[in-house]
Amino acid sequence: MNKLISSAILALMVVGVQAASADEVTLIAPGGLRCPVDVMKPGFEKKTGHVLKATIGAGGATHRQVVQGAPFDVPVVQPPYKDVIDSGNVIASTETPLATVGIVVVVKKGDRKPDISSADAVKRMLLSAKAISYPDGNGGLGGAAGVSFDNTQKKLGIYDQMQPKVKRVQGVSLLELLKRGDIDYAITFASEVNDPGVEVVGQLPRDISTPTALVGFISSHAKSPDAAKALLAYLSGPEGAAAYKTCAMTPGK
Repeated sequence: MNKLISSAILALMVVGVQAASADEVTLIAPGGLRCPVDVMKPGFEKKTGHVLKATIGAGGATHRQVVQGAPFDVPVVQPPYKDVIDSGNVIASTETPLATVGIVVVVKKGDRKPDISSADAVKRMLLSAKAISYPDGNGGLGGAAGVSFDNTQKKLGIYDQMQPKVKRVQGVSLLELLKRGDIDYAITFASEVNDPGVEVVGQLPRDISTPTALVGFISSHAKSPDAAKALLAYLSGPEGAAAYKTCAMTPGK
């Protein structure tokens, strides 16, 4: 009987220790990380006992929040991020490359897939389109995919020419425009395309569109540094790599 009581007390003590060591850990990240975070969240919480609360938003806006000292434990940003380090709101030595994600062209399922094998082919595709859509770059403060594609159009020398054809939106609602036939092509991060009603044509050529890097830090203001460290390790570890691949991203630099 005494042994049973002792075992029960020991079990309660173990549960108590686990509960005491479990923390809520907060993450702020650009939209390109939405898919892998959704994939990783259950596994991270089961493995560590911590509760993950993620805030996913436009790349420019999340970057600005980190610079201004928003209270998140693990910020994920995109280059350039010297101002993030200079702000003192992240621990510079914890800088950790997570993954890269490319910009892809998307069509409605069953539609003809255009040639995008070269810069000239992409230029022809865009100029022949009646309407396209991509996330709003908002002068560098909006979605990173939009900022990137704005730069692509400028490299091709057709930015001004394309503006009357562009329907800018936030998030994945551009895929709804595509399915309705309101636009010919959607352009966004590969990790944002998760709708069976559309098909990815392919990634834009690297000479006109460099994949966007995602880099994580531990915040200088982390409420629980140990939980933040555990999250960053998970994001950059084998579980993270598997999630990035699932979401059409490339793990690492």
